[in-house]
Amino acid sequence: MLAITAGGFRFDARLEEEAAPRTIAVLRSLLPLSSHLVQARWSGESAWVPMGFELELDLAPENANSYPAAGELLLYPGGLSEVEILFPYGATCFASKMGQLAGNHFATIERGREQLPELGRAVLWEGAQDILLEEV
Repeated sequence: MLAITAGGFRFDARLEEEAAPRTIAVLRSLLPLSSHLVQARWSGESAWVPMGFELELDLAPENANSYPAAGELLLYPGGLSEVEILFPYGATCFASKMGQLAGNHFATIERGREQLPELGRAVLWEGAQDILLEEV
């Protein structure tokens, strides 16, 4: 289980162990991950955790998706855009200024899902929110 604290919100997400085992292994090497959740510019109702162009994850597409539902978290391993975690809170088409992207669906929020629209409003209207991801 992945515990996520974003702003004043708490979420629990199921790790997609069977569908994305390599992605989960890479993610575990990054945990605990403390960063900022920022409104996505090109992906609709979604926020993202920027992780930079310098990070080398050596990760191929796995359980990749361009249209995640609210609460379906994606890890983009870099390439056309920087490494990032996409955090959809509503209707999303994952994209960057280079065009449409696909990220590895690695976790699905199970507890706290009803708070996603509120988190989206906070990110959009109040700005970047602190975020912490840790395995429990």
